[in-house]
Amino acid sequence: MSGIRTNAAAELLGVSPNTLRSWERRFEYPTPARTVGGHRQYDLSELEALRRALHETHNISSAVQIARQRGEGPSSSTRLLEGFDRFDEAAVDRALEESLAVRSVERTVEDLLLPALELAGERSGREAEFEWACRWATGWLHAARRVAPAATRPEGVLLFDSSGHLELETLHVQALELTLRRAGFRVLLLSIGLAQDRLSRALRALDPTALVVCGGEATLDVVGRLVYGVRQIGSHARVFEYRDAMPVTGTHAIPTLGSGPVEGVTTLRAFFDGRRAGQATPSWPSVAGAG
Repeated sequence: MSGIRTNAAAELLGVSPNTLRSWERRFEYPTPARTVGGHRQYDLSELEALRRALHETHNISSAVQIARQRGEGPSSSTRLLEGFDRFDEAAVDRALEESLAVRSVERTVEDLLLPALELAGERSGREAEFEWACRWATGWLHAARRVAPAATRPEGVLLFDSSGHLELETLHVQALELTLRRAGFRVLLLSIGLAQDRLSRALRALDPTALVVCGGEATLDVVGRLVYGVRQIGSHARVFEYRDAMPVTGTHAIPTLGSGPVEGVTTLRAFFDGRRAGQATPSWPSVAGAG
């Protein structure tokens, strides 16, 4: 989740936490989100806009007015969440467009879209808002994927998604797919539960250099059969996991791509570039049940 708690936010503004809460009640600004435990979570861009305005005016009423007139600078996850909560497609579209004016697509996804979805998914009683947010985000990610440039790298990446329908991990997987495509990789996203004969045709078509287990709901048996099926057709693609998707605890031989799409792409790029440079790479990971 993005943002900071009340004490840190108050310190940034040079006031007490009680004063900050009184401003929220009186002016409804800054407007914090709430964690699943009910704690306030203040957006940094809102705080910075208010801090600058206070420095200029030394009056909270005027400062709030100025901060609102100027906007928050780059759109924030809090503003995007507010659009989700109002089912306001125009406001959500505008927030993403404002972000893209100052951020890359990758940073907009990682710093704005995914944190807003995480905030939306943490609250009880807002299931309709969360579902609508997921549907909107799915459409936006698909649209961004359609205009991604053609692949410029020879490596193929096969993503195996074990997530369910319309859940946060599904959006994380789609974000990774988009970021990989924009980095120039050939990418194919499939369900991890596909039968082996269907899988073999996809593997031969893509000839992947890496397989990525993602989604967070795979069983060890399914992952084992996946690795076994890949080995049976003679593929030497390296297996990775994303966002702790491996259904085992403790140490295992499958390396991770991390928890965010930018980190995942950076890790894969380093792996591929290192292999082309002749650096030694680990052998195929062993997975229990792979046969």
